Amino acid sequence: MKSPSALEHLIQALRCLPGVGPKSAQRMAYHVLQHDLDGARRLARALGNALDTLRHCRLCNNFSEADVCDLCGSPKREAGVLCVVEMPADLVMMEQTQSYRGMYFVLMGRLSPLDGVGPKEIHLDRLLRRALDGEVKEVVLATNFTMEGEATAHYIGELLRARGLHVSRIARGVPVGGELEHVDSGTLAQALRDRRKL
Repeated sequence: MKSPSALEHLIQALRCLPGVGPKSAQRMAYHVLQHDLDGARRLARALGNALDTLRHCRLCNNFSEADVCDLCGSPKREAGVLCVVEMPADLVMMEQTQSYRGMYFVLMGRLSPLDGVGPKEIHLDRLLRRALDGEVKEVVLATNFTMEGEATAHYIGELLRARGLHVSRIARGVPVGGELEHVDSGTLAQALRDRRKL
């Protein structure tokens, strides 16, 4: 039996989520339609609202409702230190350590030539402008310790050192192959304290 087209569209739309295959998408669609119509409506409104109101902060590239996010607009942050992370979840983890008071730049990805992700896709032009604004004295590279994260850190480090900036890398308190989003804040705090010059 063929499913109604609206149901098929919902199932296909849910497959855009990471780790969601056809069976999981189908289960999710049936669940919200059968058991949680209010939740489905809230989800639809929240997603629509996020798409309408969120943009990228002009300074750090993180998601924001304003041109400059609250973190970048805070006078309590150290403007001379810029921490580069792959994703917004990594920024959240760094903040949870309560060990870092500088600024951030969120790449929204990492270099991965096999997946078609190059310097342009991770906004390296914007990172360069931000790092060379005259205020930044040190750039802390806090990309993940995966092959792609290491390659990204190496590429950015070479690029920034060639322009006279002091570049450091968080220490390997984080397990090799690990991702910042899944590391406990104590380990991440230690890695930040033990960062090293590249």
